[in-house]
Amino acid sequence: MKIGLIGYQGSGKSTLFEWLTGIAPDPSKSHQGQSAMAPVPEPRVDALCGVYHPKKVTYAALEIVDTPGLSRTHEGNAARLGLLRDCGCLIMVVAAYDRESHQGDLGRFQEDLLLADMEIVSGRIDRLRESVKKPRPNREQEQAELAALEQVLAAMEAGKPLAETEMTDEQLKATRSFRLLSEKPALVILNVGDDEQDPEARARAAGGTRPVLAVRIGLELELSRMNPEERAEFEQDLGIQGSDRNHVLRAILDVSNQMLYFTAGEKEVRTWMMRKGGTALEAADNIHSDLARGFIRAEIMTCSDLVRLGSEREVKANNLVRHEPKDYVVHDDDILNIRFSV
Repeated sequence: MKIGLIGYQGSGKSTLFEWLTGIAPDPSKSHQGQSAMAPVPEPRVDALCGVYHPKKVTYAALEIVDTPGLSRTHEGNAARLGLLRDCGCLIMVVAAYDRESHQGDLGRFQEDLLLADMEIVSGRIDRLRESVKKPRPNREQEQAELAALEQVLAAMEAGKPLAETEMTDEQLKATRSFRLLSEKPALVILNVGDDEQDPEARARAAGGTRPVLAVRIGLELELSRMNPEERAEFEQDLGIQGSDRNHVLRAILDVSNQMLYFTAGEKEVRTWMMRKGGTALEAADNIHSDLARGFIRAEIMTCSDLVRLGSEREVKANNLVRHEPKDYVVHDDDILNIRFSV
């Protein structure tokens, strides 16, 4: 899944990109955006490795997309934001070096997202209004789409984020192909000062309807470059404890409505990413399309049962392996073995 970073110039967005991915921003891509992968941590993998001793370990990863910094005048922001339309989740990076400095930028973010979306929806409405004037075979369908989009545009003009708007089936159908920014899930990351003593308290005090994390981004990048001994000494001297990069990645995974499941064996232990509420057939297709086409059943055990009992043999002996159909809803602790026909 793609995760889009947005922020106004000087917000610390590109520093966050480097901290999460380990890849330094490339100045030659400052006007077109840059992406890199960030493996999602999963502590249960170590326990599975203790059972299987696999030859290979693979972690699911988020694709982090860094975009050009936005302008506070809104000029040119719609084009910059267009780079994020195929992202599944947005991370809003806000400079928050004092208690109130972030509020204005959060409001401006909302305006920029709505303006970019309104431009697309308005353009489609204009084309539909011309088209429905002419007798056409699909005229009634276009009229229904026009009515739905006019309602969506009215909500945006009222300043209401689509993520907080209850959309009808007709409105969802009419807007699906636009990949509107204001209806994407989003996480706010406050870039607080290096001397911030309690980032968690800052996050709790931020308010708003979106989930918020507070991170000393510049300091965290500096700490990540140190070896463990240097880092411990540095943190002790400053009287602070660094943020957990893994916690931030897991928060992004949660906000984007994604979860992890497992495949495991002597060859490889691997985590896979899928939407929460996804089925065994979707999980199979995620692994390989051949598994989905020839799906027979999913053999499922839980990671907790396997680690507790110590081997697949013991899990089977305790009748804890389940055989599930293609519409089974996959859960976070599931280890899947897909049975399929060629």
